[in-house]
Amino acid sequence: MMKRTILFLFLVVLAIVPLVASARQLVDQAGRTVTVPERIGRVVSLAPSLTEIVFALGREDLLVGTTEYSDTPPEAKRLPRVGSYVRIDVEKVAALKPDLCLSIRDGNPLHAVRRIESLGIPVYVVDPHDLAEIMVMINGLGELLGAEELAAGITGDMQHRIERVRAKLAGEPARPAVFFQIDAEPIVSAGRGTFIHELITAAGGRNLAADAGQAYPKFSWEDVLHFRPEVAIIASMAGGHTPERLTAGWRKWPQVPAVRNGRVHVVEAHLVDRPTPGLVEGLETFARLIHPELFGGADE
Repeated sequence: MMKRTILFLFLVVLAIVPLVASARQLVDQAGRTVTVPERIGRVVSLAPSLTEIVFALGREDLLVGTTEYSDTPPEAKRLPRVGSYVRIDVEKVAALKPDLCLSIRDGNPLHAVRRIESLGIPVYVVDPHDLAEIMVMINGLGELLGAEELAAGITGDMQHRIERVRAKLAGEPARPAVFFQIDAEPIVSAGRGTFIHELITAAGGRNLAADAGQAYPKFSWEDVLHFRPEVAIIASMAGGHTPERLTAGWRKWPQVPAVRNGRVHVVEAHLVDRPTPGLVEGLETFARLIHPELFGGADE
């Protein structure tokens, strides 16, 4: 009888050990301890930026679903949708039977994340606020998805390009006044605590919306005339308008230095609106527009 009991306990231990070994614990960017499977096979991305990064890491084979507006790269458009990143359809997430969801703290509702976790689906949360934290995020996702080497290559390239911009700006005292326009009607800009603010300052400019007291303040044309920007940068499709219409709105005010000197530029929105490696290209673009004498001028 004793031998049978010992044998039974031994078999129970053997059954449990693989289960314990098949899971691992990681601390996500929100400071949460998340238990994830050792081998991840099905992933749902809850934000377009996360979808883009998974593709960049070469782990698109794991993706079984994502949110609306996940359009980069084009292959991402074929993935099933689970709502928008601010309105997640938890039932659709569950139906895809993921063994991991990737979430972004600035956008995904906390109640939706908690509902997903209540279904036994682990959620790994990222929370980048600047370029440095984007690189931390990419390395963390690389570790999570088994793409450490590729993640290190991506972040190494990002760091090199950031340092190259810094080196060219070293010793340059001029900080041209920059107004960035996100939307057209009303005029919306970007203040402190945004990626756009970091890009402007890192590219050697002075963000005219920095002291507005809001992340995305609204302005009138009277405000803009008072600012007298030396460089105006507009996100493409602001307000749904074409680049021609957007720049035409500025040309009505020839007394603005940026207009008078032909320094009103439209840039692709994807270079500035998502926390992805693409923000470094945004930094390089801003540097060319703000300091053409150092970076070779605008690509127009």
